[in-house]
Amino acid sequence: MADEIKMKIEEEQEGTQVYSVPFPKDLSQLKDMAPIVIKFPWQVDYIHSYGQDSPWFAGVSNKKLLATKCMDEKCGYVCATPRLACPVCGKEMDWIELPQQAKVHTFTVCHFGSETFLPECPFVLALIEWEEADTLFLTRLLGVDPLKPTLDWIGMKVQAKFLRLSKFKPTDVYFVPAE
Repeated sequence: MADEIKMKIEEEQEGTQVYSVPFPKDLSQLKDMAPIVIKFPWQVDYIHSYGQDSPWFAGVSNKKLLATKCMDEKCGYVCATPRLACPVCGKEMDWIELPQQAKVHTFTVCHFGSETFLPECPFVLALIEWEEADTLFLTRLLGVDPLKPTLDWIGMKVQAKFLRLSKFKPTDVYFVPAE
């Protein structure tokens, strides 16, 4: 019936449930009571758009490395880290595929990293170069010993590897020494 007054709130089995909360017999002792502390799970859904970089992430999830190339025939500048506009002449750029083999331009050994990379420390970050590209690509280099770095790694041929299950993060691709 629509005219009924709700007399009872239905209880749910979700959220925080409290049992045996201590309560003093004498109200004068309430000021001495220890604070009640509860653990409350909290979730926030953050929506992020990859915008102009969406094709790059789609490529990586399909095991392809994409770059952008200036559409101006006189310029032809290629960015290994994609851009919509050419950083040299400002003209529009178009998507191209890069080879999955490249070489190490330079590297560094990271002994500390963000929370994501902390369990992997130390790890190697490398700038990767392609003959086909005018810029470098920053990525992790696996398959080398970060505790025994050597200048022999510079110029070393490397092969792209991809996570089996894409997380739509730049770390979905990494490089290892080419066989």
